[in-house]
Amino acid sequence: MSDMLRAPAEVKYAEELDWLESVDDGPKPFSWRLSPKMVRLFILGSERADGLDREIPQKWFGDRSFVERAIVTLASDRGLLLIGDPGTGKSWLAELLSAAISRNSTLVVQGTAGTTEDHIKYSWNVSMVIAKGQSRASMIPSPIMTAMEGGVIGRFEELTRATSDVQDALISILSEKYVSIPELDDDNIVFAKPGFSIIATANSRDRGVNDLSSALKRRFNFVRIPVVTNRKSEAEIVRFRTEELLRRHHIELEVPPTLLDVLLQSFADLRAASASATSDDERLESALSTAEQIGVLEDAILHSNFFGASTLTAETLAGSLVGSLARRSPEDLAILNKYWHGVIEPRSREQSGEWDGFLAGGRQAIATLS
Repeated sequence: MSDMLRAPAEVKYAEELDWLESVDDGPKPFSWRLSPKMVRLFILGSERADGLDREIPQKWFGDRSFVERAIVTLASDRGLLLIGDPGTGKSWLAELLSAAISRNSTLVVQGTAGTTEDHIKYSWNVSMVIAKGQSRASMIPSPIMTAMEGGVIGRFEELTRATSDVQDALISILSEKYVSIPELDDDNIVFAKPGFSIIATANSRDRGVNDLSSALKRRFNFVRIPVVTNRKSEAEIVRFRTEELLRRHHIELEVPPTLLDVLLQSFADLRAASASATSDDERLESALSTAEQIGVLEDAILHSNFFGASTLTAETLAGSLVGSLARRSPEDLAILNKYWHGVIEPRSREQSGEWDGFLAGGRQAIATLS
């Protein structure tokens, strides 16, 4: 993995998946590499009651029922649509499911305004077509078609970003489970093998961009991933991702629990303020998701490692938070300035400790950006 900037889950956890497969005696649907129970265990981690000889760490933090419903859906003939706010872990859950079931999470189509029907079906190698004509050899299958031929999981990220033409083409694939190739006379149909399914993700904030048709909705089972609001669960997610970051960058830096509490409390405060705001101008543009908390902490850790004294401070954390969340100027800066004066300053007087440094660091960052 040393030559990969970011290894896919099936590579990162290859040894663990190999071991789970070797001890898995449960029934497996279709061409699945692991049984549904082992897929769940791989994603949510092991417990003593599982009776395994080794511990399997938790990789996705959320309600057990969401994972179980997702697994059951993929064992049926319906597609799975993970929908939720930005940063709720939809793509990470989709990657883990694909890795556990198919040992391949890289068959991905990214939905954008520029995504075409070719991206989910096939295109042609123009030079080969000119030289030898159209044939299966000169055809370039899409990731979805490759998943169909292999009987594995294909992924479609940001489905609602794709146009209605692309969504309509997906209806046919999910319904008929084959793709016709009218340009060919022979061998002109690609049938999906057992085990093929599609995991799509959609951002709930994209409603109205390209809403899904009722026909496409019927082809999916919906699993709504909520924003993590439980303080303990959110702390576990942030800590898990932070440890991964430190290992990847070979950084030896301690993140004091008190600073993690400051970060979690600040995001909780800002979410509450956003929920009570009466207009968009009074809300930060940021979704204030757990993923954005991780981004703030990552920025602070890297800044401390490269430009500080290899020690994470409250001042650095505050500067990273302001720099990450102040996307609009002057609106976001005004909201953060109000928060610093109305919430952080009184808290610093009452509790002191890390809040003193957080107050100073935030004030300096706001003044610099202003």
